[in-house]
Amino acid sequence: MVVTGRLAAAAVLAALFVTLVLPSWLGVGVATLALAALIAVDLAALGSPGALELSREPITTVRTGRSIEVELAVLNTGTRTARGTLWDDWPPSAHARHRTHALNLPPNTRIRVHTELTPDYHGDRVAGPVTLRLLGPLGVAGRQVRREVPARLRALPPFRSERLLASKVRQLQQLEGRNTTTIRGQGTEFDSFREYVAGDDVRTIDWRATARAHDVLVRTWRPERNRHVVMVLDTGRVSAGRVGSAGTGGGAGTRLDASIEAALLLGGLAAAGGDSVDLLAYDRRVRTEVRGIGGKRLQVKLMHALAGLTPELVDTDYQGLLRATLQRARRRSLVVWFTHLDAATVQEGLLPVLPVLAERHRVLVVSVTDPEVAAAANRRSGLDDLYAAAAAENVIAEHAVARETLRRRGVRVIAAAPDRLPEALADEYLELKQTGAL
Repeated sequence: MVVTGRLAAAAVLAALFVTLVLPSWLGVGVATLALAALIAVDLAALGSPGALELSREPITTVRTGRSIEVELAVLNTGTRTARGTLWDDWPPSAHARHRTHALNLPPNTRIRVHTELTPDYHGDRVAGPVTLRLLGPLGVAGRQVRREVPARLRALPPFRSERLLASKVRQLQQLEGRNTTTIRGQGTEFDSFREYVAGDDVRTIDWRATARAHDVLVRTWRPERNRHVVMVLDTGRVSAGRVGSAGTGGGAGTRLDASIEAALLLGGLAAAGGDSVDLLAYDRRVRTEVRGIGGKRLQVKLMHALAGLTPELVDTDYQGLLRATLQRARRRSLVVWFTHLDAATVQEGLLPVLPVLAERHRVLVVSVTDPEVAAAANRRSGLDDLYAAAAAENVIAEHAVARETLRRRGVRVIAAAPDRLPEALADEYLELKQTGAL
């Protein structure tokens, strides 16, 4: 049972009555009975909390940083009007607004209340209990209950680089000859026949087609399409490092956040190019994966798979990661490995397993760099700045050595700041497509 401020006001009036009108035990008894009567009348006329049926969608999705309204339906199945207040509770990270709702629900009536949520980080939020406080017609007393109405809010990754996807797809279509100007050239996939012209390689002449025609015909080729791309995200402790700041273009976040952003752009671009795309997130076990999805469904599948992915504060098992990758990449593929290029990771983690992986597949290592380190290397106005600049220069040199070590092993490397990484990776993929290196 709950009481309201009206009961407190009634108690003050009762005290004044006892003090000024009937200052005796009889007055106290009369005032007490009056207050009890008010409470009894309200409770007797109160609508039953059990008569209210609550329901809502089990899952709602929204992009991180955007707002969405979640709906809660309330049906009064009782015989009395339900008056009071409803609180729709959500975790603090959902940033719920307008979650308090007034109720005045006649019998057999349904209303829908809305709570605005604005999650600031990707992942799932589980709805808290719904609190119902029903009051009687006098508004002095009532009952309060809590009801569980299961629901989840799934905040998808923000995918700020989606604005680049359309232009990159147009470039890809030009490379593959799908636009109005057909582009043909050397490659491994047969395209069409055309007439021989001076300067053509005689080895491209198709003698059978020539025998059926009146002119000498040559074959034209294009880079092979429909290749296999495997994106591997290292979710170990190295992915938990913070990069950037609130003042940078992409905002502050972890290395894993930047990798997710780049993976989403690459996945959308590869799917538009007809490639099959697999995703594997691994540290000491498989955290999430996407397999066997292509076309327009891939982007949605990737976003849902990556929504709840967070760094794990454990050392990555690189041998296990290698085995998991080889199990999913049976044929020759482009393996895009998102990790960090500090000296310990390269020497102890990457170098022991990369030769086996590079022997079977084309490997592209992707790493995010911290723009704050580059900025610190250029600040030298004071003694403290000089020490910070020396440390930053040491980190930059260490990463440069790591990149060169991998390149000498035949592994291509992409390293860029968080706001530049998605576009740099997309450009590298287009270059591989253009040169037929896939």
